[in-house]
Amino acid sequence: MSDNALTKNGFTTKDLVLCGVLMALTTVMTMIVQIPVVGANGYVNMGDTVVLFSAMYLGRKHGAVIGGVGSALADLISGYGVYAPVTFITKGLEGYVCGLICEKIPNKKGNIIASIVGGAIMVSGYFIGEIFMYGGIKQSIAAAPANTLQALFGIVTSLLIYTGVKKALKK
Repeated sequence: MSDNALTKNGFTTKDLVLCGVLMALTTVMTMIVQIPVVGANGYVNMGDTVVLFSAMYLGRKHGAVIGGVGSALADLISGYGVYAPVTFITKGLEGYVCGLICEKIPNKKGNIIASIVGGAIMVSGYFIGEIFMYGGIKQSIAAAPANTLQALFGIVTSLLIYTGVKKALKK
């Protein structure tokens, strides 16, 4: 957890500003590249990079807020509002659990495990959510490969960015 981690009274002003910036970055990274998924109603994006990085660097509470709010906001702005509730829950859980694992296992191995579990939560969250949204499993199956690729991209890039930021801050 960073020096500006949660205090006993909740988020500090610095935490709120940092969360706001990272929520905005999550929204932008989700919207800047949207590759429609053939056979499904969603799209592949780069937002998971920011969600996973934020959770690894700042912890579970920050990761949950940044992931849930930033990603759902992108859905609302992009015209995918039907996905916003599923996104809010799924990306919030992705950030929360990734951050929690990093807090419990604060080393490189913990980061790898945390990002993989976070990515798996994203894929399974949309899989389950789409079953309820569309009343069947067809859409979920169609979107699963693209969601898996998105998760893999997010895992790799967030680990690279996290490693770079940690090295840069040690200098």
